Amino acid sequence: MASEKVETMIAGNYVEMEREGDTKSSKSKLSKFFWHGGSVYDAWFSCASNQVAQVLLTLPYSFSQLGMLSGILFQLFYGLMGGWTAYLITVLYVEYRTRKEREKVDFRNHVIQWFEVLDGLLGKHWRNAGLFFNCTFLLFGSVIQLIACASNIYYINDNLDKRTWTYIFGACCATTVFIPSFHNYRIWSFLGLLMTTYTAWYLTIASLIHGQAEGVTHSAPANMVLYFTGATNILYTFGGHAVTVEIMHAMWKPQKFKLIYLLATLYVLTLTLPSAISVYWAFGDALLNHSNAFALLPRSRFRDMAVILMLIHQFITFGFACTPLYFVWEKLIGVHETKSVLKRSLTRLPVVIPIWFLAIIFPFFGPINSTVGSLLVSFTVYIIPALAHMITFAPASARENAVERAPSFLGGWAGLYAMNVFVVGWVLVVGFGFGGWASMLNFIQQVNTFGLFTKCYQCPPRKA
Repeated sequence: MASEKVETMIAGNYVEMEREGDTKSSKSKLSKFFWHGGSVYDAWFSCASNQVAQVLLTLPYSFSQLGMLSGILFQLFYGLMGGWTAYLITVLYVEYRTRKEREKVDFRNHVIQWFEVLDGLLGKHWRNAGLFFNCTFLLFGSVIQLIACASNIYYINDNLDKRTWTYIFGACCATTVFIPSFHNYRIWSFLGLLMTTYTAWYLTIASLIHGQAEGVTHSAPANMVLYFTGATNILYTFGGHAVTVEIMHAMWKPQKFKLIYLLATLYVLTLTLPSAISVYWAFGDALLNHSNAFALLPRSRFRDMAVILMLIHQFITFGFACTPLYFVWEKLIGVHETKSVLKRSLTRLPVVIPIWFLAIIFPFFGPINSTVGSLLVSFTVYIIPALAHMITFAPASARENAVERAPSFLGGWAGLYAMNVFVVGWVLVVGFGFGGWASMLNFIQQVNTFGLFTKCYQCPPRKA
């Protein structure tokens, strides 16, 4: 009977690979401490840091569209749903990698990506769908970071318009081409989370100290378009796991990733809920015309510090969103497995140009989040992972030989399938259907009101 047992293999234990290049020099140890991370803690910092970013500043805007109760419930609901689909992606990654390593495939100089997981498990049509949605989402995710940079710096220095600031930060963010992979985000992920933690609690405390604005009203939910626009922005908030596979691949032992994303989400909720609730309580309907929460808080050294920290964090998040695009481009032109960091860095530069251009065309901070959430995030990180998991394990043999068994507390495979069907149905109807309709109407309204290539979106009139 022992011969009939399925061979098991731990997917991606890279400890031996790390030791190969290990030296005892103090310089090497220092570089490893700050630069070269692959632990469970590195993955947690990467997930938590990548998830919140500039969305902290737009969630009060979403609350002004949804209302207090719906805003809180949607954050909790989509947070848990995001944790679930990140778990599914983890399961599929480990399944794919284990199968390949049984075939003696070496991933030493190759970063596995989501579309390759889909290709290996389900074939080229799934690969193409995954590649399209993932790359398009990450492209616009990078665009949103540039828009956010320009929107934030304007509240410190309004001598230049937001479009000019977008040119400047586009050049700054292009330097992310020199960061080889997610292994090298150790210190950045740690600092990024400290930055968003400060900003979240600044928003909370500053709003409570400010108190409710004179004549403040809380009329949301007022209409269907605003309601579903706000809901899809929150869908976008907890859909940051488009880079889950790359973060997991950077771990020495990726099979330990299982609960990391959920734990990161729980921490993120301690930042997003207090800040969004407090800012909405203080300013109410005024947020409908100010999608960036910084716009309504009085200037102080604490606000300036929050703005500066968010600018640095958005640079980090731009790198998080862009790095998988860099990998795809490297694979397309055949330089991905070269050991020359300089060569890889220089060949990445063309990826930044369309991102820069789109940020200048569509500078609609806030509304663009909802549009990306409904049209791209809904498929990229909710619908496709749930469907892919169901189809991968549809054959009885696949379930019997699965590396990761179905959770017993859900009732085994039947409960797991029920969860996946619910996720697909809900996101397809509410996220993509109603959310897409509402977000596109709101986005078109912004275009009609401000125009494409607008120099200064939602800027206050300049004093004569």
